[in-house]
Amino acid sequence: MILMVCQEPSTPHLSIVSIKILMASKLQQLQSKACQASKFVARNGTAYYKQLLEENKQYIQEPATIEKCNELSKQLFFTRLASIPGRTESFWKELDYVKNLWKHRSEVKVEDAGIAALFGLECFAWFCAGEIVGRGFTFTGYYP
Repeated sequence: MILMVCQEPSTPHLSIVSIKILMASKLQQLQSKACQASKFVARNGTAYYKQLLEENKQYIQEPATIEKCNELSKQLFFTRLASIPGRTESFWKELDYVKNLWKHRSEVKVEDAGIAALFGLECFAWFCAGEIVGRGFTFTGYYP
């Protein structure tokens, strides 16, 4: 459908009507695509689930009891706890690298500075997304 913009100031409602018609057709296309995706998942979802379990059966604990789940959660907790010294060592190495980079900032290439700026922008975007989610998906403020 071609969207026609009215030139006459006396009939501005025609452009709004044509926009509504265009949006309605786009909505129908979106519904059609969603229906196709739903049918695809209904047809192939079970096979994919079975294939995924078969490929990863070495990770499945049998029997799946509460005791086994508690044991695995404790193993995960203490494994993560044991990895803290290695992670802090990596942190200090990276901090030393950044300090060294800052000392020799005149030697930094424009590409490296651009990558660092993009990384900082990405971190800020994730922070903003987390704030929005924390506010209950509102932009204006927190719920009382």
